[in-house]
Order: sequence, then C-alpha cells, then structure tokens
Amino acid sequence: MKKSICSVAVVAMMSLFAASCNNSAPKVDEKSASVSSVDANMKIAYVEVDSIMTQYKFCKEYSAILEKKGQNIQNTLNSKGTALQNAVNKFQQDIQNNQYTQQQAESVQASLQKQQSDLQALQQRLSSEFQSETEKFNNALRDSIQHYLTIYNKDKKFSLILSKAGDNILYADKTYDITNEIITGLNKAYKGMPAEKKK
Repeated sequence: MKKSICSVAVVAMMSLFAASCNNSAPKVDEKSASVSSVDANMKIAYVEVDSIMTQYKFCKEYSAILEKKGQNIQNTLNSKGTALQNAVNKFQQDIQNNQYTQQQAESVQASLQKQQSDLQALQQRLSSEFQSETEKFNNALRDSIQHYLTIYNKDKKFSLILSKAGDNILYADKTYDITNEIITGLNKAYKGMPAEKKK
C-alpha cells in the first residue's frame, strides 16, 4: 500500500514540476527552437522529488495517515473475508452432516451470498474512499509546492525548475540542485497537520 502511495505521489510531483516553472516564460515555437537559440542568461534548477517525498513534513505526515488508513481498510476486509470463509466452511460441513432441511440450506446459502455481495460492495466503497483521499493529498501537495515555488522564484528568477525522479533527467550538475533549499523553505512554511486529520 505504501509503495502505491509513493508512486502516485511521485507521478503527481513530476507533473507538478513540469507545470510549475515561471509562467511568464515565453512559449517555445517548436519550429524555430534550437540549442543555439536558447537564451544564455536562462536560469535552470532542479529538485529531487524523492527527497521531497521523504523530507517534506507535510508529505511524511500525510503518507503516514494514508498508510494507516490503507492498513485499517486491509484489516477490515481481511477480518470480514475470514469470517465469511469460516461461515461457508461451516455451512459445507453442516450440509455434509445433514444438519439442514432443503429450505434451511437454501436460506443459509442465500444469506452467505448476500454477505459476499456486501463484502464486495464494502471493498469497492473503501477503495474508492481511499483513492479519493489519495487524490486530495496529491492535490494539496501539488498546491503547497506550487505556492511555495511562486514565492521562492520571485527572488531567484529561475526560467525553469525541473523535477528529477529516477532517470527522467539523464545528467544534472549538482550546482543546479535546489532541493535542500526547497525542502527547508517548505518545512519552514508548513504549519502542521490539523489534529483531526491525524486521528
């Protein structure tokens, strides 16, 4: 569950940084663009997404909340699934031992089928709620970073801020790495998770 949270968040972060550069930067005409025509004064920086995911307090707190929710969902479904399986096993044993009339057996079987249907509906509902919560987290994470980068870039004047995750950037000079600055600024600006969210 934790890996899926992180991978979803990393994808969200990559799309965030792709869109969070200086919005006033001129659009590039694909036909006329060439390496030689790039402005020599263009300032570029990059941020390590994995570091933000592990060091930004907001991300760490929310990931812990999502992990706990995911584990609670899994425990609930496992418990109900085990109870249903035990009921099915008992029903089969009782059938073999001729414990039911045909009408009783049909009634118990219908009850077991309803329990299975209810469990599937519960699984779908909890999965949908968890997905919705994860999307809210990704949106809040993106918004907080975009907001901070807007403030940060007023002084820094970067033309482009890239996200570096895995091998999506083949080479990057560490001189252009502003990850620690961004993480420090984000954590300084972060006011903490509301108490009701932590429950």
